Amino acid sequence: MCRLRRYMLAVAVFGIGVVQIGRSAAADSRLPPLTPEVCRIIDREYPSLDALYKHLHTHPELSYHEEQSGARMAKELKELGFSVTEHLGGHGVVGILKNGDGPTVLVRADMDALPVVERTGLPYSSKVRVRDKEGNEVGVMHACGHDIHMTCWIGTARVLTSMKDRWKGTLVFIGQPAEEVGAGARMMLDDGLFKKFPRPDYALALHCDSFRPHGTIAFTEGLALANVDSVDILVKGKGGHGSAPHTTIDPIVLAARIVLDLQTLVSRETNPTDPAVVSVGSIHGGSKHNIIPNEVKLQITVRSTKDSVRKNLLDGIKRIAEAAAAGAGAPAPVVTVHPEEFTPALLNEPKLTRRITGLFRELLGDDNVTERPPVMGGEDFSRYGRAGVPIFMYFLGTQAPEKVAAAEKEGKSLPSLHSDSFAPVTEPTIKTGVLTMSQAVLSLMGK
Repeated sequence: MCRLRRYMLAVAVFGIGVVQIGRSAAADSRLPPLTPEVCRIIDREYPSLDALYKHLHTHPELSYHEEQSGARMAKELKELGFSVTEHLGGHGVVGILKNGDGPTVLVRADMDALPVVERTGLPYSSKVRVRDKEGNEVGVMHACGHDIHMTCWIGTARVLTSMKDRWKGTLVFIGQPAEEVGAGARMMLDDGLFKKFPRPDYALALHCDSFRPHGTIAFTEGLALANVDSVDILVKGKGGHGSAPHTTIDPIVLAARIVLDLQTLVSRETNPTDPAVVSVGSIHGGSKHNIIPNEVKLQITVRSTKDSVRKNLLDGIKRIAEAAAAGAGAPAPVVTVHPEEFTPALLNEPKLTRRITGLFRELLGDDNVTERPPVMGGEDFSRYGRAGVPIFMYFLGTQAPEKVAAAEKEGKSLPSLHSDSFAPVTEPTIKTGVLTMSQAVLSLMGK
């Protein structure tokens, strides 16, 4: 793609729109000066990057099990001259490349996949099946684009090592495990990421966006993503025969009451101007039509953007569950909040965000770099920000523009992240990711 139009304006190069056809990027003063050189390297490396992406896509691994993915990322960095440490915080990878005095910049890619059976129909679709921690057989798919993230990460490393005469400082490239369960960043920090290795002045990451056209970037300054908590409730009752409910304490009815009462936490106990979500994603109880069980299990996701709201929601869940049980004369429920899977809200540092998005606008054109409102998804990249490092995560369009336009015209939604049908357009998505991340790092470390 970089070579297709002989280094025209980046917006034309990336197929976003034809702008000033025939005019080279090198001749356009609005583009960062290293754009042609970066594009040449991307063109040279793209065939192997495409092969790497397809390998990663067909060999996904669940959270906490990223052994082969981590090994491949480590191998790629070693071949580029990085000093590499493996198995930090599980299967985490840290690559260090020092190139004189200058800023220290961290670039992160997450490596884990999801328990999803892929239904994209792609020739390189995942056929992997494994047992999850409960012993159930599940499919495994990179349904959140982490294979794109890893590929762009390696592509960026190749660009930067090919241009060592153009920057000074220290690169810290981390391959992070267990993002999907909100644990990987915490595990790497707890294992000494910022103590055993150079502490970054800046931390950067990109993330796939399943709704935006390729060649475009979206970002949010400040609050971008929410606090995310996982809560389990074990609702206890007294089992018995379905024909004699008066001799039992029915935990299914009790669970239903709890589910309904939980909705008031958002609708009646949270300020309407404060975003909040309490969603019961799983209910399991009972084994047969005519048996009232002893217990029912609920699994809940809780989203908030303020720590004070988060506390009120978590306290409220426990209060509501216990009150419902007391009202039914049932044993006290067991309410478990999983701190190991807590993902704090992500706040992009404003000054860094403006600096990098200004560069992106020069690179891709104003129309292709858009601000998006905060969403209630979560991302544990936020933890590096909470550790005191200025962070910036941006969102990479992955879909064919005509497909996006058709969906908008028809009022339909494209497959979302975590969908079994999410299928990013690899080229030019990967090239856009490598170009933007490489230029972002060069802008922070350039001579």
